Parts: sequence; C-alpha cells; structure tokens
Amino acid sequence: MATRSKATSRKTSRKASTARASATRKQGAARKRPTAKRTTKRWSQRVTRESNALDLEHGVFKQTSARKIAASLKRSAESSRRRKSSAYRSALSMLTFYINRAGKNLPKTERARLERAKDELKREFGRE
Repeated sequence: MATRSKATSRKTSRKASTARASATRKQGAARKRPTAKRTTKRWSQRVTRESNALDLEHGVFKQTSARKIAASLKRSAESSRRRKSSAYRSALSMLTFYINRAGKNLPKTERARLERAKDELKREFGRE
C-alpha cells in the first residue's frame, strides 16, 4: 500500500511540475513579445510621410517623369520651414533615402527614373 501512495504522489508531482512548466512557458512567451512592434515596423514609410525636412506631395516618387519628381521635390524643399540644410541638399537626401530604402524591391525602370530625377534636381538647382 505504501508503494501505491508513492507512485501516485510521483504521478501527481509530475503533473504539477509539467503544468507549472507550461504555465511558465506561456507567461515567458507573452513577456518576450515586443509591445512597440507595430510602430517600428514601417519606420521608413513614416520618415517619408512625416519628415522634419520636407512635406512631400502624395505619390511624388510614383510620378511617371523624372522632371516631375524633381520639380515636386524642389517645391517641397523650398517651401519647407523646418529643414536644417539647404533646399537642394534636403531634396536630394530625401530622394536618395527613398532609393536606398526601397532596395531590391525597386524595379529597374523605376530605379532608373529616380536616378534621372537626381540629375534633373541638380539641373533645377543649377548645380550641374
């Protein structure tokens, strides 16, 4: 009879320890999740939208002409009161930022158009 109670108590203690371990795992998994993941996920999109340097027109980088992109960036840079450097430097920085953050996801045709927009921007600011 004593052996039965020992076996029963072992089984009970195993169940209890397993239950505690699974509860700890569940709590630990909940604790490890970052709470601010949603806000940091698309930080580059937020920079493009809410930049302190420029107030960009909606869809400026999706325009079909390099000249239109450059003209829009120039307008935005010259009208901005919050930029810290020259208008040319702010506009070129934002264009380069967009190209770099798009990375491999940017199609070759769109990348070529944005690179041409850099040349147009230089021409518009008389820096050629």
